[in-house]
Amino acid sequence: MTPRDAAAARPPAAGRTARAGAEDTPARVRLDKWLWAARCCKTRALAAEEVARGRVLVNGQPAKPARELRVGDLLTLRLGEQRRELRVAALCTQRGPAALAQTMYAETPESVQARLAAAERRRQGVEPALAIAHGRPTKHARREIERAQVQWQRWSASVDPE
Repeated sequence: MTPRDAAAARPPAAGRTARAGAEDTPARVRLDKWLWAARCCKTRALAAEEVARGRVLVNGQPAKPARELRVGDLLTLRLGEQRRELRVAALCTQRGPAALAQTMYAETPESVQARLAAAERRRQGVEPALAIAHGRPTKHARREIERAQVQWQRWSASVDPE
């Protein structure tokens, strides 16, 4: 028996499924690893941090980075102002090209519609309340404030000589 025949005769490793003629695919994958492989986060550490902060829900429940995902799980991601709902379609432990990453999940129609509506609102213009800068004004902003104050004359109750 050759080493190749011996490897083929062995049962698949724990947590893996065997398919004829295909490479082994994991039966379960850690949540942080899947988020990284699906290109939802740039690094695995950032993915683990997002999960630890409670910005990722699995089937409506808070999860830990080590939570094992299965095909069919519903993920709710809150990344920045964006909220996405993804249905896990495939599991993978390695990060690949973007085209492969997009096949690992299916976004729900409600999530797609909300994302497109948010993009349209951003395209229409900035909400005035969101445009207000906080903190110390810049040199340019301070000069604009001073110019506006010079043009605006405050009303005074004092009697001015005519």
